[in-house]
Amino acid sequence: MIGVIANPRDRDVVCEFFELFKTPWEFFRREQRYDVVLCSEDAAVSGSASLLIVYNSRKTRYDVQQPATAGNLDGEKRFVMYRDSRIPIYGDSITFADKGSGLLADEKSHECFAYVSASENGQIARVGYDLFSEIRILLTAGQPKENAAIPALDLHIEFLRELIKDCGISFVEIPPVPEGYQFIACLTHDVDHPLIRVHKLDHTVVGFLMRATAGAVIDCLLGRISLRDLVRNWWAALKLPFVHLGLAKDFWRDFDDRYLELEKGIPSTYFLIPRKNYSGKRTDTRASVLRASRYEARELASSIRKLKAAGCEVGLHGIDAWVDHDSGRAELDEIRRLTGDSEIGVRMHWLYFDEKSPEVLESAGAAYDSTGGYNDSVGYRAGTTQVFKPLKAESLLELPLNGMDTALFYLSYLGLSPRKASARLRQMADNSVRFGGALTINWHDRSLAPERLWGGCYMELIRDLKTRGAWFATASQAVAWFQWRRSVAFEFDSSQPGYARARVLGERPNGLPGMKLRVHRGGLDSQDVRQVFESGIAENCETNAVSEPRP
Repeated sequence: MIGVIANPRDRDVVCEFFELFKTPWEFFRREQRYDVVLCSEDAAVSGSASLLIVYNSRKTRYDVQQPATAGNLDGEKRFVMYRDSRIPIYGDSITFADKGSGLLADEKSHECFAYVSASENGQIARVGYDLFSEIRILLTAGQPKENAAIPALDLHIEFLRELIKDCGISFVEIPPVPEGYQFIACLTHDVDHPLIRVHKLDHTVVGFLMRATAGAVIDCLLGRISLRDLVRNWWAALKLPFVHLGLAKDFWRDFDDRYLELEKGIPSTYFLIPRKNYSGKRTDTRASVLRASRYEARELASSIRKLKAAGCEVGLHGIDAWVDHDSGRAELDEIRRLTGDSEIGVRMHWLYFDEKSPEVLESAGAAYDSTGGYNDSVGYRAGTTQVFKPLKAESLLELPLNGMDTALFYLSYLGLSPRKASARLRQMADNSVRFGGALTINWHDRSLAPERLWGGCYMELIRDLKTRGAWFATASQAVAWFQWRRSVAFEFDSSQPGYARARVLGERPNGLPGMKLRVHRGGLDSQDVRQVFESGIAENCETNAVSEPRP
């Protein structure tokens, strides 16, 4: 059990942090003896735990008791090295010059950022930043795109987990990994341009022609596309007048058939725009006219039926839902009417979002949101692979968007070649294997067709995810699994020290894989109790933990 001492203003952050690091904890009570006390305040808690972990960016009483030379780095952005990983520190920090390199070290100065020392009552771990301040920044403002590739929040969890284990403390955890799988993979598709014939000589067609002709020649010369794809793009550009005359097939049409064939039974999620020829609102002014789409969801009624019959999900690609709950309610109702589903998730068109959007979407009745990502990069805006609850929401969950095809390939963004794009996606899959959670990818409706022709990279991604043992889930299934995990509560019996029970307070959603209880034994290998939540009470094989479902 971890006892937590934090500033009262951080209670929301603490609660959310321990939904992500799903292990037994409570706010500190002085009469209680803990295995670990995690303290982000300068509080006297001597003798309350076997291990005291002090996260603070200022000098504390423990820096006097464990004399450390502290160098304040107020306002300076730092990276700390944790094993082979870099963790960005966005708030204030402090180093300990006389402690060697320590558990964490400043990337530039190599000074110690964290160390462990012995005390009269046990061990003290001193970490030179405020953990909950860092988590708040990640879950609200998020990371700048230059740090997009770093799963910072997951690294904070891993560091804390390994610190507790290395100090010889045993504990249990519900990892963010479905039973029988390595992680969750969510394949999603934003439907922006299902037909090219509805576009006259607008910015979409002009961009298409430039990229399909001159752009394709340049890409071929640079080795970014094959000669075959160059010919396909030029042929599509030559066909365009005949498409508009109705004499040739629209090569952007039938995106649903192409994806169903390519994914071969993998359930994916499609986000559809509810209203055409409308660019939407911003908080300060009207949105760019370029944001307006030339179709609306009701025009794809036959595709919706086909996708749902194949086990796919249809959600809302919202226009104003992020900023106006009445508009959001109307947009969601349109998708409900077309799909017959009551629970509809959202991803905003152009990823429009601000700090008030979770409250607005929740008020509008969204089942979940999956907007949190980058237009111009790929990675982890909130620093995590996990579904989380935005701090301003009561129950709405956020499925982070990790990677988008346009961000990978467009020259104005990352501008990667297919080979480098595949390498970047493999790095993200590596992180998913390491941390669990969900890898959420967005491949747009027209991205398999000319002028993009990005299907080869997408097929390689699917093969890689299958090889790594991913559970392929729709966005709503992934969110439902994490919601179920959040329902687990840890209970303790004071008459049986070291004995814990994990009780599931929510029903397991149909068709979803199970969870597992992971037992970390201090200084030893961790063990998964694989039958947890599957076959009644599961004794945990020579550990002091037990798990049972709700009666």
